[in-house]
Amino acid sequence: MNTIIHEIIEKITRDFNNNIEDLMLNSRDISRFIINTKKSLDEIGAMIVKEALEMLDEIIRESSSRKKEYYIQRRNDEKTLITIFGEVNYLRTYYKSKKDGSYRYLSDELVGIYPYERMDLSYESELIKEAIETSYEKSGKRTSSNVQVTKQTVMNTIRKLGEVENDEAKLPTKKKQVKTIYIEADEDHVALQNGKNKEIKLIYVHEGKKYKSKGRYELINKKYFTGSLKNSEELWLEVANYLEEAYEMDKVEKIYISGDGASWIKEGLNWIKGSKHVLDYFHLSKYVRKATAHMPHTIEVLWSYINNRNKDHVKELLNFIIEETESQTKKEAVKDSKRYILNHWDSIMRGYEEEYIGCSAEGHISHILSSRLSSRPLGWSLVGADQMARLRVYKANGGDIYELLSKKKGERQKENRIIELEKKVVKKKLRTASAETIDNIPYINDGRRTWQRQILKAIRGA
Repeated sequence: MNTIIHEIIEKITRDFNNNIEDLMLNSRDISRFIINTKKSLDEIGAMIVKEALEMLDEIIRESSSRKKEYYIQRRNDEKTLITIFGEVNYLRTYYKSKKDGSYRYLSDELVGIYPYERMDLSYESELIKEAIETSYEKSGKRTSSNVQVTKQTVMNTIRKLGEVENDEAKLPTKKKQVKTIYIEADEDHVALQNGKNKEIKLIYVHEGKKYKSKGRYELINKKYFTGSLKNSEELWLEVANYLEEAYEMDKVEKIYISGDGASWIKEGLNWIKGSKHVLDYFHLSKYVRKATAHMPHTIEVLWSYINNRNKDHVKELLNFIIEETESQTKKEAVKDSKRYILNHWDSIMRGYEEEYIGCSAEGHISHILSSRLSSRPLGWSLVGADQMARLRVYKANGGDIYELLSKKKGERQKENRIIELEKKVVKKKLRTASAETIDNIPYINDGRRTWQRQILKAIRGA
């Protein structure tokens, strides 16, 4: 401990003086100064982590409870741990149990470092956060400027995390009372490594929208759901369970389920009591354009009839377009549009109700799923695509990746608290070492009013 504090103070002083001299006399670039300062702080961080791990190892080695239960098998075994500061190389002790003859690194296990683990949770969480936004290869390079890992390592880190459930992010602590609930659904089509496509569904619930700024709106209390390895019924069951937990459903007057006419979306009507389907404007527009593309002068008329909710006139106009269309291919396209519009007429009409505020599913599909899963020519595995969709939904729901990793690892770590450290012994060792070391640093006692001296006096006072 004495040595490390001296080294840190010397490094802070040396690096600061060099960086500020370069700033003032050479580069005159504050950005370069900031980068160099971060590099210096990362190196100091790695030094501190190394010292903490080796101090813990020493305390365990001297612990009375350890001496009762474990022999020292070997000392000074090397270990490299990848952290957000970079690689930390430290030494630890290998023990043999007096009870069952098993071998273990007690200090590693005590702080959640298990055999064959090369990365700590803070680094893993940053790695996954980066991978949520960009390719595995790029995330392995971008996560830390001090260390790089392969795309295979990134993928393995995500696989180790396992399936992230839609309810991992925190649920409301109290049920809310609202009159209207909006549910919107759509899917993304993701290219797989076997050359096929996989449909990944996205459902989200919200309470309406509010004005944000510059003509933009924000959905109120939105909650996302996804999962390509489950069937539609299971996904809708999760949505139904969420509604029961989050809202006083007997006070809800209307529930709109918006989307295209896909059967999996309409399946929600069977799970959400009292819900009504609304055909979203995007898909309605698609079929209106399809029917009128070769006769553009009819598009405004068709929209006028739809907006005036005149089904008979819509039917007559579409029949007229079919009769006037010579190409058999185009004629079939108009017939297909006619079937689609008339079969979803009630769903279209609900879109004109006063409480209905529209559907933005296409934008959410693009932002939550497509931007990572299908906008680039990638080939996913079934598990990989599902995991990435779930991670992006988890993030969109306000989930914290580090907390998720910590929770999953903590469940395993509780079972491995094999050595209890004496609190008084730990505090005494830290207090004694810190006080003695700082008191012996020249900056404290030479009488000069330097920035180093002021910092160290503050540390000692604390």
